[in-house]
Amino acid sequence: MAAVIAMLEELRGLDPLAAEGAAARFSAHEWTPGGKPRDGVETSWDKDGVGGWIQTFGGGAVSVSFAVWIRDVDESGYFDDVEAVYEQGEQALAGFLPEIEESPLAGHLVEAEQTAADKDEFINVKKWTLDGRILTAGVIQQDADLPVMVVVALEESAPA
Repeated sequence: MAAVIAMLEELRGLDPLAAEGAAARFSAHEWTPGGKPRDGVETSWDKDGVGGWIQTFGGGAVSVSFAVWIRDVDESGYFDDVEAVYEQGEQALAGFLPEIEESPLAGHLVEAEQTAADKDEFINVKKWTLDGRILTAGVIQQDADLPVMVVVALEESAPA
């Protein structure tokens, strides 16, 4: 989680949060590029078993996310006990939250309300605002045959 906290601190300093700047920060912190360039910018990164991704959306919105815990599906393509895997993910998230809340970012975090979309998307989630951006940490499974992950994401909306 230390690599993620360090990156969040670096990304906090970017104004605006842009794909090119985020990619430069990943490179400067010796993350390994994953060979997934988009519009000339490396978008997939890895360091110490943590995956990082840069996504851009219409209008200039950018999200930088990290997969800090992953539990892949079993040989059947599903989980024998999905509720147990969700519980493991929630335990992993509970272990990571204090690292975020006690990091150098702490003085800049303001707890944010969860939206209906958050409740639909995440198994468990916590959100903050970080200098006008949204920082989210949560347990997610995007489809029944995909891994359960604990993700941390920093998002900046498109400029008004």
